[in-house]
Amino acid sequence: MRTYVPKKIERRWHLIDAKDKVLGRLAVQVATLLSGKHKPIYTPNIDVGDYVVVINVQDIKVTGKKLEQKKYWRYTGYPGGIRARTLKEQKAQDPAKVIVHAVRGMLPRNRLREGRLKRLKVFVGAEHPYKKQMTSKK
Repeated sequence: MRTYVPKKIERRWHLIDAKDKVLGRLAVQVATLLSGKHKPIYTPNIDVGDYVVVINVQDIKVTGKKLEQKKYWRYTGYPGGIRARTLKEQKAQDPAKVIVHAVRGMLPRNRLREGRLKRLKVFVGAEHPYKKQMTSKK
C-alpha cells in the first residue's frame, strides 16, 4: 500500500447562490468544495480544494427557532467580558460572518483550515469581482 501524493493541483472556482438555502446544508456543500473531497485526487494531508464564491448571503434560511435561539459568543479579553449575539442580530450586523462561522466549524481543526478559509469569498449582494475566474455554477 502506498500513499497517493497528487503531482499537480488544479483549483477551480465555484459560484454558489445562497438565496433561500438552508444555512447548515450550504455550509456542508462549501466545506466539501474547500477541502477537495469532491475530487478523485483528494488526500487528507494535502490541500487540494477549490475556490468558492458565495453570493446573496443575506437571504439565507434557517429552520426552527434558530433565529432567536442560536447564539454567537465572543470574549473581549476582560473579566466579565463575554458577549452574546443571536443569529437574527448577527445577520443584521454582518451576514457574511454567519456563513464563514458555519463553514469554519465544518472544516477539520488542523493546519490546513485557515488556508482553506482564505479561498472562501462571501458577498452580501449578487455582485462579486471574480466573474472571470468562474468555471461552474452550483
